[in-house]
Amino acid sequence: MSSTTHHLTAPPAPWRSQFLTHISKMESPEFVLSTLSPAPPSQTSSSTPPTPYLPRARYCIYRGLWASLPENKHNDAPKNDPVYDSDLPTFTTDVRMEKVPELFATGPGRGERSQAQGSGGGGPVEAVWWVKDVSVQWRMKGVAWVIAPDIEGSSGDESSGVRSVKSAVGARMRVLKPGSEGSWSWARELTGHFGNVSPGMRGSFRNPPPGTPVKGEPDEEHKLGQKVGDLEDGVARANFRVVVIMPDEVESVDLSDPATARRKRYTFVEGDGKGEWKEEELWP
Repeated sequence: MSSTTHHLTAPPAPWRSQFLTHISKMESPEFVLSTLSPAPPSQTSSSTPPTPYLPRARYCIYRGLWASLPENKHNDAPKNDPVYDSDLPTFTTDVRMEKVPELFATGPGRGERSQAQGSGGGGPVEAVWWVKDVSVQWRMKGVAWVIAPDIEGSSGDESSGVRSVKSAVGARMRVLKPGSEGSWSWARELTGHFGNVSPGMRGSFRNPPPGTPVKGEPDEEHKLGQKVGDLEDGVARANFRVVVIMPDEVESVDLSDPATARRKRYTFVEGDGKGEWKEEELWP
């Protein structure tokens, strides 16, 4: 990692341990991710839509906290040493899915679809988990950043999106091994995430373009049901992305006992190079 990346001084989030414990109880750690999509032009006589953005929601699979890649004995990808950890949930996606350009279009740079091929984004998101076994709902509000194959290269060739990702995400990464920051690689972490998904899931990144009409047979490189063992498969890796959720507010609602149900809200506050979570107990 670049030595110029600024890291806030912040302890582990007070919700982190319980969140990880609860997620471990889920057979499949699915959550609902909501984004905003620019509203299409109105089809009525007025050209101005009633609202500039429309909500979009879908299920995603939680893939661990950024810089803390979950152990997987089947993953042969080279791993980063535990130089950092964070409180930033991740999921993987295909760059051809609509959520990626949505994160760019609603981010600080208001990026066009053509810019969504690289790293960047930063659009607002909300993520919700329902952990049935403990009757607790977790909700995270914040922004999400997309990590693409261009995340690492010579500093002079970095795009504004790469710089934005490293600045925003890097600030929320805690240093565990001071002095070893230079050995940690964004690209290695990205490949580690690719290796952590199954060969069948890797093969999905070679599917025909999602959401396009079915017309004839797809070409040889884009077919359903493929399995990918090569961690550097050019077609799959070109479409593979890791998305990092950077929460500014986290809520847990414990409904396990109606007589004592509680909501807790944690809000991230930063200043003077430090970050901390403020905790409030609320009625559910």
